[in-house]
Amino acid sequence: MNIFRLTGDLSHLLAIIILLLKIWKTRSCAGISGKSQILFTIVYITRYLDLFTTFISVYNSTMKVVFIGASVATVFLMFAKFRATYDRNHDSFRIEFLLIPTVILALLINHDFTVMEVLWTFSIYLESVAILPQLFLVSKTGEAESITSHYLFALGSYRGLYLINWIWRYITESHYDLIAIFAGIIQTILYCDFFYLYITKVLKGKKLQLPA
Repeated sequence: MNIFRLTGDLSHLLAIIILLLKIWKTRSCAGISGKSQILFTIVYITRYLDLFTTFISVYNSTMKVVFIGASVATVFLMFAKFRATYDRNHDSFRIEFLLIPTVILALLINHDFTVMEVLWTFSIYLESVAILPQLFLVSKTGEAESITSHYLFALGSYRGLYLINWIWRYITESHYDLIAIFAGIIQTILYCDFFYLYITKVLKGKKLQLPA
Protein backbone atom coordinates (compact mmCIF):
# COMPACT_ATOMS: atom_id res chain seq x y z
CA MET A 1 0.00 0.00 0.00
CA ASN A 2 1.20 3.50 -0.85
CA ILE A 3 -0.40 6.93 -1.19
CA PHE A 4 -1.01 6.50 -4.93
CA ARG A 5 -2.86 3.22 -4.54
CA LEU A 6 -4.83 4.55 -1.56
CA THR A 7 -5.93 7.70 -3.39
CA GLY A 8 -6.69 5.56 -6.44
CA ASP A 9 -8.95 3.33 -4.35
CA LEU A 10 -10.64 6.38 -2.82
CA SER A 11 -11.17 7.90 -6.27
CA HIS A 12 -12.69 4.61 -7.42
CA LEU A 13 -14.95 4.55 -4.37
CA LEU A 14 -15.93 8.18 -4.96
CA ALA A 15 -16.93 7.38 -8.54
CA ILE A 16 -19.24 4.60 -7.33
CA ILE A 17 -20.78 6.83 -4.65
CA ILE A 18 -21.37 9.64 -7.16
CA LEU A 19 -23.09 7.23 -9.54
CA LEU A 20 -25.33 5.65 -6.91
CA LEU A 21 -26.28 9.04 -5.44
CA LYS A 22 -27.05 10.38 -8.92
CA ILE A 23 -29.41 7.50 -9.67
CA TRP A 24 -31.05 7.46 -6.24
CA LYS A 25 -31.53 11.22 -5.78
CA THR A 26 -32.83 11.89 -9.30
CA ARG A 27 -34.77 8.60 -9.38
CA SER A 28 -33.38 8.22 -12.87
CA CYS A 29 -30.54 6.48 -14.67
CA ALA A 30 -30.72 8.73 -17.72
CA GLY A 31 -27.32 9.26 -19.29
CA ILE A 32 -25.83 6.16 -17.63
CA SER A 33 -24.84 3.15 -19.71
CA GLY A 34 -26.35 0.00 -18.28
CA LYS A 35 -24.04 -2.02 -20.50
CA SER A 36 -20.94 -0.45 -18.95
CA GLN A 37 -22.34 -1.20 -15.50
CA ILE A 38 -22.95 -4.84 -16.46
CA LEU A 39 -19.35 -5.09 -17.68
CA PHE A 40 -18.01 -3.57 -14.44
CA THR A 41 -20.10 -6.05 -12.43
CA ILE A 42 -18.57 -8.91 -14.42
CA VAL A 43 -15.12 -7.38 -13.81
CA TYR A 44 -15.52 -7.24 -10.03
CA ILE A 45 -17.11 -10.67 -9.65
CA THR A 46 -14.47 -12.47 -11.75
CA ARG A 47 -11.59 -10.57 -10.14
CA TYR A 48 -12.64 -10.93 -6.53
CA LEU A 49 -13.57 -14.61 -6.40
CA ASP A 50 -10.45 -14.99 -4.25
CA LEU A 51 -12.52 -13.54 -1.41
CA PHE A 52 -13.40 -17.16 -0.69
CA THR A 53 -9.85 -18.51 -0.91
CA THR A 54 -7.35 -15.80 0.07
CA PHE A 55 -7.25 -13.29 2.91
CA ILE A 56 -4.85 -10.35 2.54
CA SER A 57 -6.23 -7.73 4.93
CA VAL A 58 -9.49 -6.38 6.32
CA TYR A 59 -9.10 -3.32 4.07
CA ASN A 60 -8.59 -5.46 0.98
CA SER A 61 -11.57 -7.73 1.69
CA THR A 62 -13.82 -4.80 2.59
CA MET A 63 -13.06 -2.94 -0.64
CA LYS A 64 -13.73 -6.07 -2.69
CA VAL A 65 -17.12 -6.58 -1.03
CA VAL A 66 -17.99 -2.89 -1.50
CA PHE A 67 -17.12 -2.91 -5.21
CA ILE A 68 -19.09 -6.09 -5.89
CA GLY A 69 -22.06 -4.97 -3.81
CA ALA A 70 -22.15 -1.46 -5.30
CA SER A 71 -21.92 -2.72 -8.88
CA VAL A 72 -24.71 -5.24 -8.34
CA ALA A 73 -26.83 -2.53 -6.66
CA THR A 74 -26.25 -0.19 -9.61
CA VAL A 75 -27.37 -2.83 -12.10
CA PHE A 76 -30.44 -3.55 -9.96
CA LEU A 77 -31.39 0.13 -9.81
CA MET A 78 -30.97 0.54 -13.57
CA PHE A 79 -32.71 -2.59 -14.77
CA ALA A 80 -35.30 -3.09 -12.04
CA LYS A 81 -36.21 -0.16 -9.80
CA PHE A 82 -35.71 2.67 -12.32
CA ARG A 83 -35.83 0.69 -15.55
CA ALA A 84 -38.41 3.08 -17.04
CA THR A 85 -35.74 5.81 -17.13
CA TYR A 86 -33.09 3.66 -18.79
CA ASP A 87 -32.28 4.86 -22.31
CA ARG A 88 -32.04 1.57 -24.21
CA ASN A 89 -32.12 3.25 -27.62
CA HIS A 90 -28.91 5.23 -27.11
CA ASP A 91 -27.15 2.58 -25.02
CA SER A 92 -26.61 0.42 -28.08
CA PHE A 93 -22.93 -0.55 -27.91
CA ARG A 94 -22.41 -4.24 -28.79
CA ILE A 95 -20.68 -5.52 -25.66
CA GLU A 96 -20.02 -8.92 -27.20
CA PHE A 97 -17.34 -7.13 -29.23
CA LEU A 98 -15.59 -6.51 -25.91
CA LEU A 99 -16.40 -9.73 -24.08
CA ILE A 100 -15.32 -12.22 -26.75
CA PRO A 101 -11.86 -10.69 -27.48
CA THR A 102 -11.06 -10.27 -23.77
CA VAL A 103 -11.99 -13.89 -23.06
CA ILE A 104 -9.75 -15.09 -25.90
CA LEU A 105 -6.91 -12.79 -24.83
CA ALA A 106 -7.14 -13.99 -21.22
CA LEU A 107 -6.93 -17.60 -22.37
CA LEU A 108 -3.91 -16.87 -24.54
CA ILE A 109 -1.96 -14.38 -22.42
CA ASN A 110 -1.94 -14.91 -18.65
CA HIS A 111 0.51 -15.54 -15.85
CA ASP A 112 -0.69 -19.05 -15.12
CA PHE A 113 -3.25 -21.21 -16.90
CA THR A 114 -5.55 -21.84 -13.93
CA VAL A 115 -9.21 -20.96 -13.52
CA MET A 116 -8.61 -18.21 -10.94
CA GLU A 117 -5.69 -16.70 -12.82
CA VAL A 118 -7.48 -16.68 -16.18
CA LEU A 119 -10.55 -15.07 -14.58
CA TRP A 120 -8.34 -12.42 -12.92
CA THR A 121 -6.60 -11.72 -16.23
CA PHE A 122 -9.94 -11.56 -18.04
CA SER A 123 -11.17 -9.00 -15.49
CA ILE A 124 -8.09 -6.84 -16.05
CA TYR A 125 -8.52 -6.87 -19.82
CA LEU A 126 -12.28 -6.27 -19.61
CA GLU A 127 -11.95 -3.37 -17.16
CA SER A 128 -9.65 -1.56 -19.59
CA VAL A 129 -12.49 -1.29 -22.13
CA ALA A 130 -15.61 -1.52 -19.94
CA ILE A 131 -16.13 2.25 -20.07
CA LEU A 132 -16.50 2.24 -23.88
CA PRO A 133 -20.31 1.79 -23.86
CA GLN A 134 -20.58 4.80 -21.50
CA LEU A 135 -18.36 6.97 -23.68
CA PHE A 136 -20.28 5.77 -26.74
CA LEU A 137 -23.57 6.75 -25.06
CA VAL A 138 -22.26 10.22 -24.20
CA SER A 139 -20.97 10.64 -27.74
CA LYS A 140 -24.27 9.46 -29.22
CA THR A 141 -26.43 11.79 -27.12
CA GLY A 142 -23.94 14.62 -27.62
CA GLU A 143 -23.65 15.69 -23.99
CA ALA A 144 -23.39 14.55 -20.38
CA GLU A 145 -24.80 15.93 -17.15
CA SER A 146 -22.26 17.43 -14.77
CA ILE A 147 -22.80 14.65 -12.23
CA THR A 148 -22.15 12.01 -14.91
CA SER A 149 -19.02 13.89 -15.93
CA HIS A 150 -17.80 13.91 -12.30
CA TYR A 151 -18.38 10.16 -12.13
CA LEU A 152 -16.35 9.55 -15.28
CA PHE A 153 -13.55 11.85 -14.12
CA ALA A 154 -13.29 10.09 -10.75
CA LEU A 155 -13.28 6.70 -12.47
CA GLY A 156 -10.57 7.77 -14.90
CA SER A 157 -8.51 9.31 -12.10
CA TYR A 158 -8.56 5.98 -10.26
CA ARG A 159 -6.85 4.24 -13.15
CA GLY A 160 -4.37 7.09 -13.68
CA LEU A 161 -3.39 6.95 -10.02
CA TYR A 162 -2.94 3.20 -10.25
CA LEU A 163 -0.50 3.70 -13.11
CA ILE A 164 1.55 5.97 -10.86
CA ASN A 165 1.27 3.32 -8.13
CA TRP A 166 2.76 0.72 -10.46
CA ILE A 167 5.63 3.05 -11.38
CA TRP A 168 6.26 3.72 -7.68
CA ARG A 169 6.24 0.00 -6.87
CA TYR A 170 8.71 -0.69 -9.66
CA ILE A 171 11.05 2.01 -8.33
CA THR A 172 10.77 1.04 -4.66
CA GLU A 173 10.12 -2.72 -4.85
CA SER A 174 11.27 -3.72 -8.37
CA HIS A 175 7.76 -5.15 -8.76
CA TYR A 176 5.77 -4.94 -11.96
CA ASP A 177 2.91 -6.72 -13.73
CA LEU A 178 2.99 -6.26 -17.50
CA ILE A 179 -0.61 -7.42 -17.99
CA ALA A 180 -1.99 -4.91 -15.49
CA ILE A 181 0.25 -2.11 -16.76
CA PHE A 182 -0.69 -2.70 -20.41
CA ALA A 183 -4.42 -2.79 -19.62
CA GLY A 184 -4.10 0.28 -17.40
CA ILE A 185 -2.41 2.28 -20.14
CA ILE A 186 -5.15 1.34 -22.63
CA GLN A 187 -7.83 2.34 -20.13
CA THR A 188 -6.17 5.69 -19.37
CA ILE A 189 -5.79 6.47 -23.09
CA LEU A 190 -9.55 5.95 -23.55
CA TYR A 191 -10.16 8.67 -20.95
CA CYS A 192 -7.72 11.23 -22.36
CA ASP A 193 -10.17 13.06 -24.62
CA PHE A 194 -12.75 13.10 -21.84
CA PHE A 195 -10.21 14.48 -19.33
CA TYR A 196 -9.38 17.36 -21.65
CA LEU A 197 -13.04 18.27 -22.15
CA TYR A 198 -13.75 17.89 -18.42
CA ILE A 199 -10.97 20.30 -17.45
CA THR A 200 -11.71 22.87 -20.18
CA LYS A 201 -15.51 22.80 -19.95
CA VAL A 202 -17.09 21.12 -16.91
CA LEU A 203 -14.81 22.79 -14.37
CA LYS A 204 -15.73 26.12 -15.95
CA GLY A 205 -19.43 25.46 -15.52
CA LYS A 206 -20.13 24.44 -19.11
CA LYS A 207 -21.97 21.30 -20.19
CA LEU A 208 -19.71 18.56 -21.46
CA GLN A 209 -20.22 17.62 -25.08
CA LEU A 210 -18.40 14.93 -26.99
CA PRO A 211 -18.20 14.80 -30.78
CA ALA A 212 -20.65 12.33 -32.30
